[in-house]
Amino acid sequence: MAGRIRDDDIAEVREKARIDDVVSGYVTLKRAGGGSLKGLCPFHDEKTPSFNVNPARQFFHCFGCGEGGDVISFLMKVDGLTFTEAVERLGEKFGVQLRREDGDDEPVRPRGPARSRLIEAHKVAQEFYAEQLSGRDAVVARQFLHERGFDQAAAATFGVGFAPRDGEALLRHLRGRRISDEESVAAGLVALGRSHYDRFRGRLVWPIREANGDTIGFGARRIFDDDRIEAKYLNTSETAIYKKSHVLYGIDLARTAMKDSQQAVVVEGYTDVMACHLAGVKTAVASCGTAFGTDHARVLRRFLGDHGTTSGEVIFTFDGDSAGQKAAMKVLDSDQVFASQTYVAVAPEGMDPCDLRLKEGDEAVRELVASRQPLYRFALDNVLTRYDLDRADGRVDALRDAAGLVASIRDRTKVETFSRELAHMVGVDLDQVRAEVRRAADRPAPGPRDERRPARGADAAQAPEPARPALPSLSDPRFLIERELLKLVIQHPGGVGRTTTHVTAADFTHPTFQGVWEAVTAAGGPVAGVDDQGWAAKVRGSATDPAVAAAVTELAVEPVRGTTDPNPTFAVAYVYRLQELTTSRRIADVKARLQRTNPVEQALDYNRMFGELVVLEQHRRKLREGAVGQPGGQA
Repeated sequence: MAGRIRDDDIAEVREKARIDDVVSGYVTLKRAGGGSLKGLCPFHDEKTPSFNVNPARQFFHCFGCGEGGDVISFLMKVDGLTFTEAVERLGEKFGVQLRREDGDDEPVRPRGPARSRLIEAHKVAQEFYAEQLSGRDAVVARQFLHERGFDQAAAATFGVGFAPRDGEALLRHLRGRRISDEESVAAGLVALGRSHYDRFRGRLVWPIREANGDTIGFGARRIFDDDRIEAKYLNTSETAIYKKSHVLYGIDLARTAMKDSQQAVVVEGYTDVMACHLAGVKTAVASCGTAFGTDHARVLRRFLGDHGTTSGEVIFTFDGDSAGQKAAMKVLDSDQVFASQTYVAVAPEGMDPCDLRLKEGDEAVRELVASRQPLYRFALDNVLTRYDLDRADGRVDALRDAAGLVASIRDRTKVETFSRELAHMVGVDLDQVRAEVRRAADRPAPGPRDERRPARGADAAQAPEPARPALPSLSDPRFLIERELLKLVIQHPGGVGRTTTHVTAADFTHPTFQGVWEAVTAAGGPVAGVDDQGWAAKVRGSATDPAVAAAVTELAVEPVRGTTDPNPTFAVAYVYRLQELTTSRRIADVKARLQRTNPVEQALDYNRMFGELVVLEQHRRKLREGAVGQPGGQA
């Protein structure tokens, strides 16, 4: 049985796999100062970026959800990989030859082929399908593309191919390329009935790719009348690497343009994506075989860098018919996940971008996007069309229905503007609209029953015990000095040197920070970190508490306040301030004991404590003077 990957090879992977390169495949990162990069966290939903990456120390940490670690743990978390799979993928990407030790069992991995094998199977299949498009049997497929304005070059750009009608053509090809039947089935390329057969047969196929360009699935369109599968489109089923609710067709081609232009255009089909890109709208993407949902929105937000501080745009194109309006209203439900402005673009006569380009040219497609209208305005129009505004009761009902929409607007500064528009559209007084919007805002939102209601009867026995008080936040200003000193120790051990010789865990008041200092001590102290590129990882490895390990990654990525190049002179100011705070706590303790001591009956103890208090006050004064006299002393 294969042994475990050798430790020195794992270390080489950690050294060569740049964490910023890997994370950038999932998150749009921007410079945040102090050598760190920042973006929206891929592990939880947020509108303000709190996900930090520090390339120098090869760590990531989210200050929102607390996730953190190195490049290997990032891949494990973001793609659901085992440790071995993550190392294998990074080794392949960054050219590290992995060797295994004899005699050790390989760590247990999930059932089924490795991700790398599924990716390889899709790569082989995509190349095979693309090659078949030029064959004699693909005349109908080429004609379909031609009739929609796509030539051979367009097909090559998007990797479009043809699946032969022979039910085993791909199967034989995969076997010839040493892809096992088990791997082909697990990849969703081959199905198993009485025997193995190609899942896509006699169809035009589009490769569905991840942002990094890896093909992970296919969308296949029916082009022959005698196709026994009636569905027009057939998509890859859910697999270990393909989750349709997290995939956007065209994201590999659109991601750079989306970041640069701060715009994303969401269309409904594969040919619409092709038409938009060829017409110059390089930010077009589409969901794959499912309606656009919240998870798709989160994917877009990561690549838009949707922080709530930009003027980014998400533009949805829909047919003008009832189905298109219904789709737009569904998008409205998920609009709150965007910080960017959300728009709708509806083509004349209900044409989709592909038909529009074919009939009126590239300029018409660009004009469609340029003529977008705010989603809320489109939704208001949609609501009001249900009522007869020529009747008094119709106007009342329309106002009540639309007021809820206006009240739900995320940007509160726009409520007044939309209220004015609604008053004009319905034909009622503005004050009447304002009053109805206020009532709508005060109505409780529908939702599950109140879980805080006390349990009764038999349910009472199942009531959870009161939670223990949570520890204070590590970012609490009370712990600023502790936090900054530990950042210096972890990020710049060479600049700290021996200035922390007299620092102990007792100097830290937050339990987690005490644990971090103990991990530093266990790793050999700051001096051991001088000229050690893996110092932060070594400290993290010395932590036995997961909360402490998470804090180490957090401290490793957050910029140090006040300098980018700390030295012992800078660091000693924080040591003085930390020990001053420790002395102040001791002074407070002595004063409290003095107040409880009778100076006559307990004169000996009183005088001893008074002398101790004098010494402590003198010591605190020296520490304060030392801190103020150093750069960073006023932190």
